[in-house]
Amino acid sequence: MSKIKIAIIGVGNCTSSLIQGIHYYLNKGPEDSIGLMHWEIGGYRPWDIEAVAAFDIDKRKVGKDINTAIFAEPNCTTVFCPDLPKSGVIVRMGRILDGFSDHMKEYDDKRTFALADEPEPTKEGVVQALKETGVEILMNFLPVGSEDAVRFYAECALEAGVAFINNMPVFIASDPEWARRFEEKNIPIIGDDIKAQLGATITHRTLTDLFKKRGVKLERTYQLNTGGNTDFLNMLNRSRLASKKKSKTEAVQSVAANRLDDENIHIGPSDYVPWQNDNKICFLRMEGKLFGGVPMNIELRLSVEDSPNSAGVAIDSIRCAKLALNRGEGGILHGPSAYFCKHPPQQYADDEAYNMTETFIKSSERICQKLSDLKLGGNGQKPAVMIEVEQSTSSSKTLE
Repeated sequence: MSKIKIAIIGVGNCTSSLIQGIHYYLNKGPEDSIGLMHWEIGGYRPWDIEAVAAFDIDKRKVGKDINTAIFAEPNCTTVFCPDLPKSGVIVRMGRILDGFSDHMKEYDDKRTFALADEPEPTKEGVVQALKETGVEILMNFLPVGSEDAVRFYAECALEAGVAFINNMPVFIASDPEWARRFEEKNIPIIGDDIKAQLGATITHRTLTDLFKKRGVKLERTYQLNTGGNTDFLNMLNRSRLASKKKSKTEAVQSVAANRLDDENIHIGPSDYVPWQNDNKICFLRMEGKLFGGVPMNIELRLSVEDSPNSAGVAIDSIRCAKLALNRGEGGILHGPSAYFCKHPPQQYADDEAYNMTETFIKSSERICQKLSDLKLGGNGQKPAVMIEVEQSTSSSKTLE
C-alpha cells in the first residue's frame, strides 16, 4: 500500500510523539498494538504515514532533518523511540505572524522558542513546497492563539488542494465560511482542536454524560490544568486563550443535560509549572444532586503525558482523511471531526461520534473492496458493481 504523505506545521512535542509513534509500531502486529484506537484503517497501518514536509520557526529545528528536529529543545515530551533513521526531510522555515507570543522572550531558550533568522516563506512558496513534495494532508500543530498563522496555512491547503487537519483551537472547520470553501473545492477537512486519547476533556465529557444518564443534576464544575511544555508557557498570555476556553467549555456543555450558567463552569489552563515538562495534570471537580436532592461531588486528578495523548488521536485522523481523499470526498468529515476534536462543526455525544466514525471507516473499506473486485473483470464495460461504488461515494455524507 502506498504511503500517506503528510506535511506538518510546527515541529513541537505533538509532532515528536507522532513521528516516534509511526516508527514505534513498525514491524509490530495487532497483538502488540498497545495505545492505538485502530490498528488498521482502510488497509493503512501506522507506519504507512510519511512526513514529507515540515515547517517551524525555531533555529534549532529549521534546516535539520525532521527525525532529528523532533528531539531538539524546547521539546520535552517522553522519548519512547529514540533511534530514528534520517528521513531526508529537512524542516523548512515557516511563517511567524502571530505564532510567537512576545512574553515568551522572557524565558530561557531551553523552555521557549528561539526564532530562526531565516526569510519567511510566501503563500506561493508554501503551496509550491506542498505540491513539489506530493503532500496529501496538512497537519496543523501551531500554538494556541495563532489565529493569523492558522488561517495562512489553511489558505495554503486550499490553494495546494491538500486535506487539512486542524488540531488547534482556531476555528476553521467550525467556521461556516471556511467550511464552505473546503466544500466548494472538494477538499477534506477535520477539525477543530484535537481531543486527547484519554485526557481532561474526554474524561470531563464522559462524566458529564454519566450524570445526565444517571439522573444526577450537575450544578457546577471546574477543570484546572497545569503543565510545563511550551503549550502551557504560551498560554500564560491570557489574551491568546479565547478560542481555547470556548473550545474546551463547549465540549463539556454540549453533553450536559442542561447548560450551566457561565459562573458555574470554569474550564481552562491554569498555570505553567516548568518541572512538569510535557506532563499535564488535571484537577476536576463536579458538584450535583442525586436522589432526593441530596448533594454529591466528584474530585478527580488525572496525570498524562500530553503529546503522546494527542498523537494517539492524530494517527487515526490522518488515516480517515486519506480515506476521504481515496473516495473523492471533500468538505467537513463530520464523524471524524466529532470523534477526534473538541470543537467540531456539530457536537455529538462521544458514543454517537464513535459510531459515525466507525461507519465512515467501514464504508470506505467496502468501497475499496468493490474497486478491488472490479480489477478482476476486464470486459471493458462498467459493471453494476461500479455503479454501486459510485453511488456509495456520492452519498458518503449519509454514511457518516
